[in-house]
Amino acid sequence: MQRQLTDEDRAFQQEMRQFFTETVPEELRSGLSKDGEVDPDVMRRAQRLLNEHGLAVPHWPTEFGGKDWTELQRHIWRTEMQAADVPPPLAFNANMIGPVIASFGSQEQKERFLPPTANLDIWWCQGFSEPDAGSDLASLRTTAVREGDEYIVNGQKTWTTLGQFADWIFCLVRTDPNAPKKQMGISMLLIEMNSPGVTLRPIKLIDGGHEVNEVFFENVRVPADQLVGEENKGWDYAKFLLGNERVGVAPVGSIKRKLADAKAYAAQTKTATGTMLDDPLLAARIAELEAEVMALEVTVMRVAGNSKEGRPDPVSSILKLRGSELQQEVLELITDIAGPASLHWTPTDDIEEWAARSTPTYLNFRKASIYGGSNEVQRSVISGGILGLKG
Repeated sequence: MQRQLTDEDRAFQQEMRQFFTETVPEELRSGLSKDGEVDPDVMRRAQRLLNEHGLAVPHWPTEFGGKDWTELQRHIWRTEMQAADVPPPLAFNANMIGPVIASFGSQEQKERFLPPTANLDIWWCQGFSEPDAGSDLASLRTTAVREGDEYIVNGQKTWTTLGQFADWIFCLVRTDPNAPKKQMGISMLLIEMNSPGVTLRPIKLIDGGHEVNEVFFENVRVPADQLVGEENKGWDYAKFLLGNERVGVAPVGSIKRKLADAKAYAAQTKTATGTMLDDPLLAARIAELEAEVMALEVTVMRVAGNSKEGRPDPVSSILKLRGSELQQEVLELITDIAGPASLHWTPTDDIEEWAARSTPTYLNFRKASIYGGSNEVQRSVISGGILGLKG
């Protein structure tokens, strides 16, 4: 069990900290969101800068731009990036379809897609969830029927995050409706978003933003060489992809930065007797959260240090559960500090932007309990798979 960084890891940490705080320009840091919406130009510029320095896809095979880092080094890279508020590489590219193509794609697909995927010259989105196939993903109904050298795709996807910026979508489609198990008749296709028959419709969220979409496929013709791996083996690739999605699900660096922001906001908010930071109840709440974040950070380091051969420790379910909870608790704290100002949602001369954005941000991050494997699923994994409890 390793709870402290070695001298070598400390040096690596300093190297990452220096890069993210000195080489990445200030205009890209803190610039991921503009008026609550993702700025695609900032995302592209940030990822291309990271890729230029070999820091966009460190977990990929080295032949495609990866680094032969330990899991702990990847954790340090990720945490320092979050702490400096540098936009992370687009997850759909770096964590999801990139590793799938590198592991299961044809040589032609690797050469065609991996370089532009690492450099965000191609923006990918995910076509997994459907109206009746979210948690029960294997129930998906979007079909792909082979006709000569093409597949004809019909169906609908939903909750397609940032699909409005995407050039391509990686889709799970049903290619064998008569398979003995529903997981066995699924394939993965790579589809250009500008293909005739593809329609995207925005979904407006509770925070007022446009982050997710519905995507419709009507007789969309997809070249057969855009099938990933083998036909009807898509479920295996999806499980591989979702395992990568859960990497780094405890955003310690982001939580620590947000908690520091909360203290700064409290210190600048005047009360009749001083500032909100002088309130002993609020100070105790912040101290408790700081202790919880410290415990999470130690646990993350222990899990990262114990990971072997690139396989995450099974207790990563605890990190996902506690990480998402703490993230939400810190955002709730900021909303409480903002008080009535948090109800305006739009900054004014009297209401600062952080206060106006506090409630929309808090509401948006309720999603953290669901993505990357819902917290209820993680509780089942912890109780059954780790603690050995039987319901």
